[in-house]
Amino acid sequence: MNRFKQLIVMFFIINVIFLSHAHAQLAMTNVYGRDAVSLNGQWNAIVDPTGIGDWRQVWEERKPEKKTDFFEYSFEGGPLLSVPGSFNTQYPELTYLEGTVWYKKVFDAKPEKAKRLFLHFGAVNYQATVYLNGDLIGSHEGGFTPFQFEITDVVRNGKNTIIVKANNQRLKDGLPGLGYDWFNYGGITRDVHLIKTNASFIEDYLIQLKSHSLEDVTGWVKVNGSLRSQEIDIIIPDLNINYKTKSNRDGIAKVSFKSQIDLWSPDNPRLYEVIIKSKTDTVSDKIGFRSIEVSGTKILLNGESIFLKGINIHEENPLKSEKAFSEEDAILLLSWAKELGCNIVRLAHYPHNEYMVKLAEEMGLMVWEELPVYQHIEFSSPSMKNKMDVMLREMIRRDRNRAGVIIWSLSNETYDFTPKRNEMLADIAKKTRRIDDTRLITSVINNQGYENNTVNVWDSVYSHFDIISINEYLGWYVPWQGKPEDTEWKLVFNDKPVFISEFGGEALFGSNFGPKDEAAYWSEEYQEKIYRDQVKMFASVPNLVGVSPWLLVDYRSLGRMHPIYQKGWNRKGLLSEKGERKKAWHIMNKYFSEN
Repeated sequence: MNRFKQLIVMFFIINVIFLSHAHAQLAMTNVYGRDAVSLNGQWNAIVDPTGIGDWRQVWEERKPEKKTDFFEYSFEGGPLLSVPGSFNTQYPELTYLEGTVWYKKVFDAKPEKAKRLFLHFGAVNYQATVYLNGDLIGSHEGGFTPFQFEITDVVRNGKNTIIVKANNQRLKDGLPGLGYDWFNYGGITRDVHLIKTNASFIEDYLIQLKSHSLEDVTGWVKVNGSLRSQEIDIIIPDLNINYKTKSNRDGIAKVSFKSQIDLWSPDNPRLYEVIIKSKTDTVSDKIGFRSIEVSGTKILLNGESIFLKGINIHEENPLKSEKAFSEEDAILLLSWAKELGCNIVRLAHYPHNEYMVKLAEEMGLMVWEELPVYQHIEFSSPSMKNKMDVMLREMIRRDRNRAGVIIWSLSNETYDFTPKRNEMLADIAKKTRRIDDTRLITSVINNQGYENNTVNVWDSVYSHFDIISINEYLGWYVPWQGKPEDTEWKLVFNDKPVFISEFGGEALFGSNFGPKDEAAYWSEEYQEKIYRDQVKMFASVPNLVGVSPWLLVDYRSLGRMHPIYQKGWNRKGLLSEKGERKKAWHIMNKYFSEN
């Protein structure tokens, strides 16, 4: 091997070793309640479809010094990209890019004594490598959860430069994996903040009702920094609460008190101002209190049985054909859900942005939040367990104080024959209960059998979960076996509540031509018939606690290739991509109003 080849090999070995030891930190809780400066806006970009930017070390931004110097890259003169946003939807030539785009942002900083600085990302899809002033500060894998880096000791006084390598290429051992039924929006897709804290600060906290109680508030506060042992006050002005506790030498302060609380519910989305105060920090949050539990085959909200009237939503603003990332995007989608008559939204198939979760809670919508453990993922990959664990912790840490979140869903449409699938789902179910016992957990299955007008729900993995969640597409992917109202159900466990988490069929809005009883014409009438038949069948489902059509609105999916009816859109929405109501919308609106 010649000297040049040796240098190439050494460069990539060093780069891999360096990256493997520079992982991002878990993000602090409640970033929007911090002393934060937004770094959103226009970022310079280099489009790198071949991935050669690593070899050229573009993060160094070298400039010619001699007449014979030249470098085959430059941020100056290149495209500008809006952050947050997807690079796929900002330039036509990037529409189908699955690869690398380099982002650059210059910001001002003024380091202060006894202050700390953190660089916080709401999400980057899918892999992010972050450099500050030419030096690697860390990397993160996962396109839908927040992460941060402390930059206190490396930030400069004055101008600083962040460079982010964002790569949305699908990975066989990624979460999700190679195949999934939504658009792969790449880039810095959520807010970026520079956060300033004191040397010791309140990093994280949990303040919620204790399981099975309507008056016992429990939880903890975690202090980060050298002064970890501090007096802690939990102040809730509207409840006349001023609870005092103290953090131990590990920075953990236990919280436990009683109060007569106006409980959060869809009919009464009551949120309280909660102030968490230590000697060195104060954080304020809006927190609701509610109880959610399973009792036999029922789901109880605040001790009362509730029927979950749901809808599936992808994180996309269809009016813009763009990733949903803003408060305005969230209001649009959630308002459509409210108009349909929903009391819960299933945010499929990954954690959505924080605006969606917070605004749903404020609007009285319960939330089903889900990990992107989707279909044929590589459970047997040596790295998969750690990836699932990290994403679980990132998801729960961000939203565990949101009373509106009532369900953690740990997977969607995984298969019993996949190596190590049962073992991995059982393991992550145990971890979820250990991290947070104030919510229900589930995993969604679609491998039930259909024969002689009987639905055989047989998968034993349901033993690890509170709810049997079923995706079934009778009338679309699976023909009806008989009359819908005569459908019989055989459940692997008869003592658990059942939730129909997906059902439906495709229809192009306005496609009212062709035979009404043939699916091939994507007619509204055919979709409407599916929904009429599904509603008839729901009466025969034992232990039914809720339903959730697939889905609210048509969304982009490149696997949908029919040139007339689909054109790259999944047409199962009750609304078109322009927000127009299809005939099936009225079926579900009526069903929800009567249940």
